[in-house]
Parts: sequence; structure tokens; C-alpha cells
Amino acid sequence: MPAFSIGPYPIEHPVMLAPMAGVTDRPFRQLCRSLGASYAVSEMLSCDLSLLKTAKTQFRMDHTGEPGPIAVQIAGSDPDQMATATVMNVQHGAQIVDINMGCPQKKVAKKKCGSALLADPSLVNDILQAVVSSTDVPITLKTRLGIDSDQQNILQIAEMAENNGIQALFIHGRTKQQKYQGDADYRLIAEVKQHISIPVIANGDITTPHKALAVIEQTQCDGIMIGRAAQGNPWIFNQIRQYLETREVVAAPQQNEILSVMYQHIVNLHDFYGPDRGYRMARKHIKWFLAGTALDHMARQLMKIDQAEEQLLFINQNLLKQVA
Repeated sequence: MPAFSIGPYPIEHPVMLAPMAGVTDRPFRQLCRSLGASYAVSEMLSCDLSLLKTAKTQFRMDHTGEPGPIAVQIAGSDPDQMATATVMNVQHGAQIVDINMGCPQKKVAKKKCGSALLADPSLVNDILQAVVSSTDVPITLKTRLGIDSDQQNILQIAEMAENNGIQALFIHGRTKQQKYQGDADYRLIAEVKQHISIPVIANGDITTPHKALAVIEQTQCDGIMIGRAAQGNPWIFNQIRQYLETREVVAAPQQNEILSVMYQHIVNLHDFYGPDRGYRMARKHIKWFLAGTALDHMARQLMKIDQAEEQLLFINQNLLKQVA
């Protein structure tokens, strides 16, 4: 039995990958899906169609070889523009479109996009109406508790979402003002779950199998989204799934497996972006994978390498052979 469905698409189990700009590109989504994530959403795509031909947008729109359903996240503040972007993304293969009303970053908020939209519920309503009515594919919403501690209007937004035909609601348990500071608060997520009938997915600070179970028990949510905790640890999806199903803790991967998966992921990044861009994109992943291992100190040397082939050669000779 699937955990729940988004429109016609069954979600096999409740452990999902959260969209993260600059992180959840196609190679990372494929990696996380292969290691247990039941669902993944693209990096945020701007609804400004003048950016359509930029390299960044073209990479973010590439879903070649991904398992379905293909979910694309869009960001904007103009209802008509967002409806147009939805149609375009569906034409390019999107099977689910997610509206970003959760990003707290200043450069996004300055354009009245992301979580900044929560300050204007009337505009939120207009956007939801426009996007849902523009297509037959399921529309989902990723959002936060509100603007700040004095304006936590997630219940209003959730009811608005359900009334406008949103098919699933993903809630990060912080306000816009908090960004990623302090602790996620799941109490309002639990309240939302009691008030609406569409799937509710909790997000924020879910870093271990035990925390995942605690959040599900507290909120009674349909699913959980893992974000930063998956950076360098894509095994977390299967670890959490197994714990939810059996209450047994899966052993952490051995160092040789970490290095092998990291190496292949870097190869995939080089292939996806090309060698010149790929080795730079790989650097942050190298830091994440090596953090906490006995080879953590090697990351500093790897950051100095400025060629894709040399990057792979160094890893093969100085890391993989060390643990073979």
C-alpha cells in the first residue's frame, strides 16, 4: 500500500527529498531516489521566462532518466506569469508542479517570492487559483508557518490551498524570519493536519530515524521531507524508512561505500554539467560526503584541484585505494 497519493501518483512510502536550490539537481535527485527517497522535487525554477535559455534554467529543467513522477518547483509572484510557467513546464514533462512559498532567502524575498508571499494572503489565493486552473496535472504547495512569530498564518494558507485544489501541502516548521535558525516547530503542522484532508508533509530538522518517527507521531502527517540531512548522507532515506517500518536501526555505511558512492556521484556531476562546471559543482558534495569520516582532512586538498579529471584521479588514488 502506498503511503498516500498526489493526484493519480501513489507515493510508495513517506520519506521524501526536499527541494534545495543549488543541491537537488538531477544527479542528486537520482542518487537519493536510488537510495530510498520515495519522491523528489526539482530545484526552484523562476517563472521569469526571459531566463528560460540560461544555462542554470536549462540544467534545472533536465529530467532525463529520472523515475516518475517528475515534480517541478516554480517560484514567482505574478499569478499569470506563474500559470504560464506551469503550462510550459508541463509541456516539458512535469507531471506535478510545486509552488514555492517557502524559500526564506533575501534575494528571493526581495522579489516578493517564496515565503515573502505569506504576508499577502490575497495574492497567495490569486496565485493558487491561477496555477491550479492552468493545467490538469496535480499542483502542490511548499510553504512555512508564516512571516514571523506574530504572523503565523499557516492555517489560513492551508485552508486556502485545499479550497483551491492543491493536492498536497509541504510545510517547513519555521517562519520566514527564522530562515534556518532555531528549532523547527511541528505544533502548527499537527493543527493543519487536523483541519484539512489533503496530504500534509512535514519538513525541517528531520535528521535521524528517531526524529522522523517522533515528528510523524506528533503531527500525524502523511509524509516527511528530508533536506539538509541528506547532504553527504543519501542513505538517510532508507535508514528512516526501515526504522518506520520495523523500528530497527540500519547500520551507517562503511567508509568504502561512502567513497564509492561519492566517486560515482562526482562522475555523474561531471557528465551532467560538463567537466569545467562539473568539478566545481562537485566540491560541496565532496565536503559533505567526507565530513565526519577519517578522510575529512582530504577535502581541503580536493578543494584546490581545478580540473575534473584530476579531481577523480586524486579520489581514486588517495581515497578509494586507501580503503580498498
